[in-house]
Amino acid sequence: MRKLSFYQVSGWLLFIAISTGMSSCMLGPKYEKVEVAHKNYFRFDTLKVDSTTVIDWWMLFDDPVLDTLVKTALNENQDVRQAASRVMQARAVVGFHNADFGPKIDVQGVYNTGNFNQFNGPTGSEQDIFLGAGALSYELDVWGKYRRLSQSAREELLASQYGMRAIQIELITSVIENYFLLLDYRERYRVSVNTLQLREDYLDIINARFDKGIIPQIDVNQAEIQYAIALASVPQYRRLMANAENALSILIGRAPDGIIVGKELMEQVTPPAIPSGLPSTLVDRRPDVAEAEHKLIAQNAQIGVAQAERFPSFGLTGILGGISTDLTNVSAGSLVWSAGGSLVGPLFYWNKNLRKVDVEKEKTVQAKLEYEKTVLNAFREVEDALMSIETYRDELKATKLQVDAAVNARNLSQNRYDQGVTSYLEVLESQRQSFEAELRYAQKKNEYLTSYVLLYKALGGGWISEQEKKAAEEKAKAEEEQKEQEVYYDENPNDMENIPYRGFRK
Repeated sequence: MRKLSFYQVSGWLLFIAISTGMSSCMLGPKYEKVEVAHKNYFRFDTLKVDSTTVIDWWMLFDDPVLDTLVKTALNENQDVRQAASRVMQARAVVGFHNADFGPKIDVQGVYNTGNFNQFNGPTGSEQDIFLGAGALSYELDVWGKYRRLSQSAREELLASQYGMRAIQIELITSVIENYFLLLDYRERYRVSVNTLQLREDYLDIINARFDKGIIPQIDVNQAEIQYAIALASVPQYRRLMANAENALSILIGRAPDGIIVGKELMEQVTPPAIPSGLPSTLVDRRPDVAEAEHKLIAQNAQIGVAQAERFPSFGLTGILGGISTDLTNVSAGSLVWSAGGSLVGPLFYWNKNLRKVDVEKEKTVQAKLEYEKTVLNAFREVEDALMSIETYRDELKATKLQVDAAVNARNLSQNRYDQGVTSYLEVLESQRQSFEAELRYAQKKNEYLTSYVLLYKALGGGWISEQEKKAAEEKAKAEEEQKEQEVYYDENPNDMENIPYRGFRK
């Protein structure tokens, strides 16, 4: 084996030293956190509490069936499973880019015949050449290209994880909204059936009076109209109930089917008042905000990748193997090896690589604007939900008063008509008002409950899995134990002894 000269060894060492030293460089701008201007409070927050309790919030409605539907959806819904697959894909991409940090090792075999070969030149006679060798190639990450690609992939992985959580929260919200909508339609269906039965009974009375010549034909026709209105509403709400059940079935990952409910709409409890916390903490709680930020960081790293591609790349290559003229007696052949370094860089690409840097910079600007829009939209959703709770509560109270008054007026009108004190027109109007008021009350009850759901969603949701719940409980317990262990002493020199007390540090 030929020995390397001093100059060859020195050259190799100098090349490796320079390349390794330059590998500490990493092109591209460093990410700086984006601050979005906002107020220090929510306009419609009545509690003004500086924290938000993180809980499995759908349990506050105290409906075991609803809890089962939510947990089934989290396990079986196709959108969530796709999101989980995207997380696994992003994790694989991280491994894909991390592989570029190591050398690439290949194996190669060569067969050549003739009186000339690439290894020995002219041979003078025809002969066979067999070569088996291992090849190593390694590109030095001088400009931080692969580190930027790895950073971008890691941020995309985090974004996909937060994206999955955002989909889970959206799914929970959709399940509860559709569940309450189903209860709403069930209540309106019940009102329609009861109204239909009431009007059918009254129509029988009207027909009997008409047969005896007590009342005119027009009263019969008016009663038939009211009966037909109630009759038409029954299949309408049957259809809407079926549609809501089908939608719920799809959300929980099942074929369209009926849904067994727990508490009916009017039995649903209103959750306790929710502390919305400070706007500054909302940014940390919302998974869609975190997803947008990590996408921004990932895109920012792509600028460094594009900038690195404008500079030359440095590589090392090596081959080690054996060469022989007899395949059956390879051991009798010679050992062959080679080592080299390479430098390859763009010379004149008509500013193509420069334009790529500009492209990545503009993509980063777009990602930043998308992040800012996501944050602002998060603030808007909280404000909307807080106002919705307050206003729907007042609407529900007013509608309940309307229902009580309308039902009482309907009963009084019927009695007055039976006694011949008033016309049938008054009865018709009171029946119409009571029917519409009862239907509207069911709708407002649904909207009031749903406004709480939208607030929880706007605040970033709560625990989604038992593991998250357990981790949060353990964290809270550890913080409480730490507080109990923090004992501070009064430093007043006039005291006879230092008395421990818990409080703020001086």
